[in-house]
Amino acid sequence: MRLTRQTNYAVRILMYCAANDGQLSRIGDIAKAYSVSELFLFKILQPLTKAGLIESVRGRNGGIRLGRTADKISLLDVVKVTEEGFAMAECFESDAIECPLVDSCGFNAALRKALGAFFDVLSTYSIDDLVKARPSINFLLGLDEQHSAA
Repeated sequence: MRLTRQTNYAVRILMYCAANDGQLSRIGDIAKAYSVSELFLFKILQPLTKAGLIESVRGRNGGIRLGRTADKISLLDVVKVTEEGFAMAECFESDAIECPLVDSCGFNAALRKALGAFFDVLSTYSIDDLVKARPSINFLLGLDEQHSAA
């Protein structure tokens, strides 16, 4: 299984907002910090905002911030919002080809157990955990410079 680029950058956006300590974050600053296009980030924001993980403030001095505290946003929350599906094999898909073993297949059961373990691990990590694991995150994201310029 491979997570999409959308999930990767969704986590990065949330980490940036968490490191920015409640201040409004601008998409341009986030795009610059990660060397990615603003348009790409705007597309990712839509599902994050809809799910309440990000809050958007409009206006000249607007920006984005976390929709709830960083310790209340798990990696599983992010993955469920940004990934379309978790079909690890053809038999996981709703339109799968009929297989006589689907209901009693050991492979199917093993993959379901592996996916469950994957979800369990993601649910134990929060955005706050990721930010706290990197004491120099504000420096690495250029947030120290922004706060001293303000």
